[in-house]
This record gives sequence, C-alpha cells and structure tokens, in this order.
Amino acid sequence: MKKLMMAVGLTLIAAGAAQASGNIEAGKALTEKYACFSCHGKDFNTPIDPSYPKLAGQHRDYLEHALKGYKRGDGANGRNNAIMTGQVKPLSNQDIKDVAAYLHSLPTSLAVHR
Repeated sequence: MKKLMMAVGLTLIAAGAAQASGNIEAGKALTEKYACFSCHGKDFNTPIDPSYPKLAGQHRDYLEHALKGYKRGDGANGRNNAIMTGQVKPLSNQDIKDVAAYLHSLPTSLAVHR
C-alpha cells in the first residue's frame, strides 16, 4: 500500500510539473484552432511576411512573455499589434503555456549559436 501511495504521489507531481510547463498536444490544438500557421507558416519557420517572427523552437519563456504582452495590449509592459492582441485575448494562462510548449517543441531554423 505504501508503494502504491508513493507511486500515485510521484505521478501527481509529474503531472503537475508537466502542466506547469505546458501541454504540447493542447498547444498544438490551440495553434490549429486559431490558425496561427496562416501568418507564421505551416511549419512555424516560414512566416508569410519577413517582419513576422519564426516561432518554431523559440524559447518557451520568451513565447509566454510575448503572448502575455499581446494579451495586455498597448500600455505598460504590453505589446501593440491588433492581430495578435485579438488572437491572444481569449487565451487563459494555461493556454499560453500550452502554446509556448508546443512551439518550443518544434524543429527550428533559428540560429542557436553565435
């Protein structure tokens, strides 16, 4: 019984840690629902405009910070882009973590070394 309780406890801890860092599958579903690929490219490495960022493989914490900034909108510590603000407004904090986890998990063409 003690081993079972310990196993259940470890499973709950692992699930909590996974939730805290975001759920990749949930993030994928959200990027499909909001058609993020229509601007950022089907692989999230080929945006339709060179001024749009490549998102695949980007740092998770940066993505979370940027999405929260768009959600705050124009103002203190916010970001001003009407399209992104509209896309991000309905997302919960967990949704943002999930999207960031998914995008971070993708293969990237970003330079990661100098």
